[in-house]
Formats: sequence, structure tokens, C-alpha cells
Amino acid sequence: MYTKSKELFERAQKTIPGGVNSPVRAFRSVGGTPLFMKKAAGAYLYDVDGNRYVDYIASWGPMILGHAWAPVVKAIQEYATYSTSYGAPTELEIEMAELIVSMAPNVDLVRMVSSGTEACMSAIRLARGYTGRNKIIKFEGHYHGHADSFLVKAGSGVATFNIQTVPGVTPGVSQDTLTAAYNDLDGVKKLVAEHAGQVAAIIVEPVAGNMGCILPQAGFLEGLREICDAEGIVFILDEVMTGFRLAPGGAQERLGIRADLSTYGKVIGGGMPVGAFGGRKEIMQHISPLGNVYQAGTLSGNPIAMIAGYTMLTHLKDTPSVYTELEEKTIYLRDGLDNVFRQWGQPYRINQLGSMISVHFSDHAVTDFATASSANNELFKLFFHSMLRRGIYLPPSAFESWFLNNALTTADLDATIKAAAESLAELNG
Repeated sequence: MYTKSKELFERAQKTIPGGVNSPVRAFRSVGGTPLFMKKAAGAYLYDVDGNRYVDYIASWGPMILGHAWAPVVKAIQEYATYSTSYGAPTELEIEMAELIVSMAPNVDLVRMVSSGTEACMSAIRLARGYTGRNKIIKFEGHYHGHADSFLVKAGSGVATFNIQTVPGVTPGVSQDTLTAAYNDLDGVKKLVAEHAGQVAAIIVEPVAGNMGCILPQAGFLEGLREICDAEGIVFILDEVMTGFRLAPGGAQERLGIRADLSTYGKVIGGGMPVGAFGGRKEIMQHISPLGNVYQAGTLSGNPIAMIAGYTMLTHLKDTPSVYTELEEKTIYLRDGLDNVFRQWGQPYRINQLGSMISVHFSDHAVTDFATASSANNELFKLFFHSMLRRGIYLPPSAFESWFLNNALTTADLDATIKAAAESLAELNG
């Protein structure tokens, strides 16, 4: 079934560390051979062996409208004939920035970068430069990219591989990164009190997507905002996953929360390598060349990424019904899976907000990294492969959110629910 994928994986391991260019792709969390994809269209992935899968990764979020959405493909093809990179400003960068500012609340100025990692790294540097402080607070199981500051008790691939101490991250960096449990406001207050006047920023995924989909409890984000206001701390929302996915204005709009800085990633490039960070003018004007906090990048504002993102975001802004449709589809899937799992009779939890959802084999609520880790993730491995054999491609880790795209049909969702019922029956057997 996966003959060519196995051959390619064996070949890849001879020249690429672990055979993959991003660790979760190696399937080590779930076992087996990673699948090598040949193409994608709409809601479907096609591997090199000719198998078709209903896709619930959506390239880890950005494919909101489905793969190879025709207007984005056409725009990329047109702009590629002009050149793939200039290393000089273009009018398109301005139009993209204006579009983001018009959609995202509390963003006065925005700087384009080349990845979500770079966006989060730059936002932290800016917060330190703006406040003159060194320490940051992040949350256990949250993943903000692989910059040194963020690899302390991180989620996503770090959680998948159970790496809690990352070689190459110096003790000094670790000492400046303070961690608290997600949804534990008292823990944050304690850290701030213990390091009074030293905390530059609090960075948080407003809806966690790197330890499964985990929602903020009532008052948690609002409490963080109050702490930051009282202590002069920069409040950073990592919207690499939630930005322009949960609403046209991201989690800030959906949850009614105000950030000082926000970071964005793949979504603003329609799947192309891109990122951005933006926020209040008072803070953003400290970035070079206006200020002394240095940040640069040859490919920042890359024209191909800009036109792809501009095309998709313009459609999302002009067609907000996409978000209603996506949420309706996600609720339909959630309710269908809930019915299947309820009949199965074993412990489970389903977390969902907007078009993000995850299943946890747990007998308790999953509200933070500890509760996500204590779920039966060995059972998830079996479930993953059983679903894969039935043509359903889930994230290959229990520590990742599923992302729906609007190309999914009711028939696709029904097929997924049916596959879940068959998989659970197989596991019971």
C-alpha cells in the first residue's frame, strides 16, 4: 500500500537527518513509515503510491479554502513570471500590510518575515528592546517555533518526541524563559511576583494547537491582559495557527482579547513560507530602521508569498461566510465523532473551537500540557493508523490540532465519521 513511500523514506535518510525536514513528519510518534505526497487538490491529499486521503492537516493550518485553490494558483503563476524575489520593496508589500491592518484588531504597523518562528523570535526581541527587560513567560506545551527561547517545555514536535531539555539551548537562555501551565492564572501571577520588574513579555497561543486543540478557560486571557497592563509587560498573542482562521481578525476578534503584539505565519501566505508580526505603533516603531531593535530578512515580503496571501486574505475578508461554513462543518464532524465515541464506551474528550478540533483518549478534561500528556496516547497511535488505512489523514501526533478546510463536503465528513466507527470496532476486536 505504501511501497513507494517506504522506498523514498529509505532514500531520504541517506541525505536528510531522519529522512524529513521537520521532525513530526517522521511518524515516530505514531510509528510506521511517513507518507510522501505527490499532489493535493481541494480537501484531498494524494501520495506517491496513488492513495487518496481526506486531509485534516491543511498544511498545519493555512489551507483554509482547500489545496490548490484556483485564484491563488493563478496569482502565483502570474507573479512568478515577473521574478521570484527582488530584495527591494514592492507596492504589493504595502497592499498586504494594509490588508492585515484592516482585518486584525490592534495592529497599527506590521513587519513581514519568512516564517512563524521568525515572527515570534522577532516579537520577543522587540518586547525586550521596548521594555529593557530580559525574561519572558511562555506556557508549557505551547510551541512558538524553534528559536532558543521557545524550546523550554515546548509543545508540537518537542512534545511529540518528549524532548524537555534541548541540547544547544544555553543555560542563560533557559533562565530567561519562565514557564507556567496554560489556564493557570495564579501560576503566572506567582512568576511575575517572583521576578518583579524583570518580565518583558508574556507570549501565549490564544487557542493552543500544539498539544491538541485546547481552549482558554473563561477569564484566563483576560487575566493575562490585566497582569500585563499592571506590570508594564508586553502581551503577545501567537496567532500563527489562529490568525485569520478563527475569524477574519483571528483569535483577537473571536475571543475579544487585546494584544500588544501579534504574530502570524503560514495563513498569510496561502501556504507559502511567510510570517509577520505587528501591533501597537508605540512598540513597533522601535524596530529598525525606525528604532534600534534590529530585524532583517532578504526574503521578507517575498512577492510570491505576498500575492498568494493577499489573494486568499482578500477573499476571506470579502466572504466572511467562509468562517460560518467552516465552523458548521467542524461542529458536524465533532457531533458525529462524539456519537461514535459515546457508543464505543471508552474514555475520550473532544476539544473544538471554530475549525480547530482534536480527540483525546482521556477520562478527564484536557486543559493544559499535563492533562494532554496523561491521555492514552498509545491508543491514539492505533487510531491514527486505522484511520489512515481508511483514507483519513490525521495529524501524526496526539499533540497536534486538526484543521478543517472549506473544500470538505458533507460526504467527506460522513466518510470520516464512518471510518472512526470502523476503526474503533477494529480496536475493540
